[in-house]
Amino acid sequence: MSMQLNSFSQMLRKPLHWYGVAVVIVVLDQLSKAWAVAQLSAQLPLVVNAHFNLVLAYNTGAAFSVLADAGGWQRHLLSGLAIAAAVWLVVMIYQQPQQRLLCWGLSSILGGAVGNVIDRIRIGAVVDFLDVHAYGWHWPAFNIADSAICVGAGLLIIDSLRRQDKSPG
Repeated sequence: MSMQLNSFSQMLRKPLHWYGVAVVIVVLDQLSKAWAVAQLSAQLPLVVNAHFNLVLAYNTGAAFSVLADAGGWQRHLLSGLAIAAAVWLVVMIYQQPQQRLLCWGLSSILGGAVGNVIDRIRIGAVVDFLDVHAYGWHWPAFNIADSAICVGAGLLIIDSLRRQDKSPG
């Protein structure tokens, strides 16, 4: 019995540090959003330099505000999809914890997804506050969770390309 318990305990610890990466992202994301809500105004951006502002925005839609004007049902759909994706990411990390680049990407996406779903469930919208613009081009406001998701996706692409290079054929 104790050998089975010890084996189960070791099995759970295998991916624990990857879940820790996701938790750190969630904490940084939530702390930065709390700061943004307390310190920023939606009407007045805080100009940091010629190409970067801090501005408070609430996104009720998906990426780039897609579905933002859908009437409220999107909150539940997007939250459900994010929770399902988070469960899938937890399983993927659990199955391959030794794949470092893959798990960095999956953990980053997991942390970002959880960070944004917390906002959706808690306040009905995602808090965005990072505002990048240059030469008449303006990127939609985003947050640390969004950044983590993008970095994670990039890492998954790199991992996939590296695996293709190593495959026989």
